[in-house]
Amino acid sequence: MEHYHDPEVDKIAELILESRRLTFFTGAGISTESGIPDFRGPGGIWGRFDPEDFSIERFLNNPAARRKQWALFKELSISAQPNKAHLAIAELYNLGKLDCVITQNIDNLHQKAGVPYKRVLELHGNMQSFLCLSCGSKYPFEKVMDRVKENEPPDCEQCNGILKPDVVFFGEPLPEDILNEAMKRACTCDLMIIIGSGLTVYPASYLPAYAVDAGARLVIINLTPTPFDGQASIVVHAKAGVTMSAITFQVKDRLFYK
Repeated sequence: MEHYHDPEVDKIAELILESRRLTFFTGAGISTESGIPDFRGPGGIWGRFDPEDFSIERFLNNPAARRKQWALFKELSISAQPNKAHLAIAELYNLGKLDCVITQNIDNLHQKAGVPYKRVLELHGNMQSFLCLSCGSKYPFEKVMDRVKENEPPDCEQCNGILKPDVVFFGEPLPEDILNEAMKRACTCDLMIIIGSGLTVYPASYLPAYAVDAGARLVIINLTPTPFDGQASIVVHAKAGVTMSAITFQVKDRLFYK
């Protein structure tokens, strides 16, 4: 696929080459090829877990719900590695063609692929650390998960307080500083490429609208239709890995072998 000259791939590569401020917006669909289950898709997490059990109120006040949450944390703790889509985005950064990545994901895979932390705006946090809600002690993900036994939540080693992953639960606001920076980047980009998001979770899904309203081109790479397809310059219903690999190949080909 990397060497296949698909017209849509060629057009997206041309848009990237013309762009001066390229922003990616990524959702769960970019990480399914790394083995991380989707949340809302067929066979996704919310088909097996009740989303209402994953509110901050139940996390704090309902021990049974908290055990269910920890069962999911264990499921998400697989040693996932970046796939072709993550690596292709990182390669665009190395080519000087990436301003930032705005992501709804909590899996740290953009950073593992090589995009610097300062260029990744994580709207929903990151599972790489846990915070004690009582004393503020912070623990790395691996250390906490090593102490989980049969989904029984481990307490803080310093004060026995509740440990919470550094992610946004239902009922919690998005981190204001990250959201404001993401809005700023959306309003100042000239090209936004959306990968693996159905664009139905708000307020994050307002970001493509900000980009379009500010005059940016929109490209959507997603297996299923989204509410923004009609506003996009190009829509590709295909897997993220093979599509982004082909796009990045075309970008490099035109940069170095004109």
